[in-house]
Amino acid sequence: MKRVLLSVLLLAGLLSHAARADVVVLVHGYLGGAGSWDYSGVTTTLQQHGWQRAGVYAAGPSGVQFIPARGAQTAQKYYAVDLPSEAPILVQVYQLHEILATIARTHSGEPVVLVGHSAGGVVARAALVRGDVHNVKALITIASPHLGTDRAEQALDVTDIPFPLSVVTDLLGGDTYDTAMRSRSLYIDLIRPQPGSLLYWLNAQPHPNIEYFSIVRGQTASGRGDYIVPAYSQDMNNVPALRGRSSLITVPVRHGLEPVDGGILVNLLADLH
Repeated sequence: MKRVLLSVLLLAGLLSHAARADVVVLVHGYLGGAGSWDYSGVTTTLQQHGWQRAGVYAAGPSGVQFIPARGAQTAQKYYAVDLPSEAPILVQVYQLHEILATIARTHSGEPVVLVGHSAGGVVARAALVRGDVHNVKALITIASPHLGTDRAEQALDVTDIPFPLSVVTDLLGGDTYDTAMRSRSLYIDLIRPQPGSLLYWLNAQPHPNIEYFSIVRGQTASGRGDYIVPAYSQDMNNVPALRGRSSLITVPVRHGLEPVDGGILVNLLADLH
């Protein structure tokens, strides 16, 4: 009888542990993709510390597709998403929202940690503000323009060429110019907050009562930041609706993902677990 009772208790403990298993969702930035986390070495560090790749959710014209990873899943797992990074923020939010809903159904009761790099951090935060996102317990953003960036405004100026001069630039502009033209709606979403802008609206909305972490590029949170996003814009404590609610980590590296980000994530996830 004791052996049966012990087996039941062990089974209950395993089920309890499974229910507490964490799911990490990695959201790439502008001109990135699900592979950005691999190329940078971030996922290598995650895997070295027990986090297993579960698969990729890719948003496309026919809906969200899931590409599973090979091998058995451990308790700690991560998904990467593939979003149309040149699209407006709310288009990406809609698709991320669908992905998160699928993950919530697949991992019912398991807490989710959202990690967003650059514009992906804004997309992840906007998905939370939209509501009806279940099980998310933390948002970690890396070098994200929560208060916009003047680089977006500069890109809009460069691509705002009146007719007939625009015909010449369309013919001779090259791939970089073509990418910038396709991204104009996204640039508009990432200008510094002003009445009528997306970030002005988003930053005033109620945010869920979860944990927030801002990984800021630059020597200090009040410094210049990186070449793309000022440091103050990367700090969610400067978002009116989140003042004093975000933990802050400053890292003196460039804007792109770096191997050091993997180590930071491992430490934050261990504290959250």
